[in-house]
Amino acid sequence: MAKESSFDIVSTIDFQEVDNAFQQAKKELTQRYDLKDSGAQISFDKAGKTMTVKAPSDFTAGQVIDVISSKLVKRKIDLAAVHWGDSVASAGQSVTKTASIVEGIDRDTAGSINKDIKALKLKVKVQIEGDHLRVSSASRDTLQDVIAFLKGQDYGQPLQYVNYR
Repeated sequence: MAKESSFDIVSTIDFQEVDNAFQQAKKELTQRYDLKDSGAQISFDKAGKTMTVKAPSDFTAGQVIDVISSKLVKRKIDLAAVHWGDSVASAGQSVTKTASIVEGIDRDTAGSINKDIKALKLKVKVQIEGDHLRVSSASRDTLQDVIAFLKGQDYGQPLQYVNYR
């Protein structure tokens, strides 16, 4: 019998790079002419995996989010991992926007990925193991077909394909 090949589907974020991007964005807020005295503030909670923007208006909050997004892209963090919430009115006319950073594949998304792979009707076996999935098959070509298919899908978060053996 042929040895089975496999790979893992994971969703991981390098939080040190997110922290570096946050620090760069914070520095730019203090130096950029149009944002320097605007009263905009940003904060990052590593433990809670959230970023918060407090700004005097929606427009300024959008500018701050653009700064943060550009720094994340430069640090090779996929923006699909950052989910910004709606604006919440704060004291006075200021607004607060909170973003959650998604890491790991939740049960619903894992089930959706599993269902989509099974719909391909390929000879593969999918196992949900906590916050990642393991896909195995006797044929490496079949596994590459699965990876190609999954790269074309959108599950609302970035996926990486690791431990291909």
